[in-house]
Amino acid sequence: MKRRSVLAALAAAGLAFSAAPGAWAQAKYQPEYRLSTVVGTAFPWGKAGERWGDLVRQRTNGRINIKMYPGASLVAGDQTREFTAIRQGVIDLAIGSTINWSPQIRQLNVFSLPFLMPDYDAIDALTGGEVGKELFRIIEKTGVVPLAWGENGFREVTNSKRPLRRPEDFKGLKFRVVGSPLFLDTFTALGANPTQMSWADAQPALASGAVDGQENPLTIFTAAKLHTVGQKNVTLWGYVADPLIFVANKEVWENWSKEDQKIVREAAVEAGRYCIDLAREGMTGGDPAVHKTIAGFGVGIVKLTPDERAAFVKVTRPVYDKWAKQIGPDLVKKAEGAVAARKKKS
Repeated sequence: MKRRSVLAALAAAGLAFSAAPGAWAQAKYQPEYRLSTVVGTAFPWGKAGERWGDLVRQRTNGRINIKMYPGASLVAGDQTREFTAIRQGVIDLAIGSTINWSPQIRQLNVFSLPFLMPDYDAIDALTGGEVGKELFRIIEKTGVVPLAWGENGFREVTNSKRPLRRPEDFKGLKFRVVGSPLFLDTFTALGANPTQMSWADAQPALASGAVDGQENPLTIFTAAKLHTVGQKNVTLWGYVADPLIFVANKEVWENWSKEDQKIVREAAVEAGRYCIDLAREGMTGGDPAVHKTIAGFGVGIVKLTPDERAAFVKVTRPVYDKWAKQIGPDLVKKAEGAVAARKKKS
């Protein structure tokens, strides 16, 4: 019996050693892959994460099981630490904001240059062109694999005190801003008092009056019901947009078969397009549906005239010039050229 047991064990080992390489690759697969997002499924960003995970699970027959961790919970809510955590392997996958990752990848600040991108075509010209490709190459050199673009949307400013139509209207107001020095510079130039704060801390701070206002896409405003925390004034100024990037940790990525890598990438592209569509839904046309919804909450909406917008551009131009040098003049010129060229095509 002992002899037969030994022979059986050897036979089993022989079968294992003769198995196809794919079987060994599968042996490296984790039971679960952690996907980090800043917000949950009430928001387009979170919905895109859910869609990505569902597509991958279905198309790999469960070989790759993605679980979403919203609220930047894998980094204790500090979204500015997310990119570092991906590089370190604390996070396997992420859909991250270019703003939140800009402290680690300074070139991503190009999207936060005030008033660089006047419309959606301008965003597409950057993410879908040479600027987007160059940024992906820069990210890949850090040990993170970029897969697709998504979108959080144009960031509009809101507050509890008064309508904001001129730069002077910002004077003395306290604003929650994301953890990027560029945003501190922009709001300081307007005479405001910016405070860096995670999104998890922002809503209680707005509710208590610790801060007067914030800036975010209108999809965040409606999903988070910011009108219930005193945000009764919205100014549509579209000063920056917030593209999102779908990424994977390099070590995790390289443990997958080529076939599964293709599935994950294609699913990311599909979920990214879905994210962009959701972020822009109801935002276009002469009388956007989202604006009507927000006005229905009793919120005042200021739509800047071209001259009013030009006043903001002028006041923030020194911030633009300062940061263009830090981002890289060549990349900024490439971005400006892409935005200008999109006008000729349209």
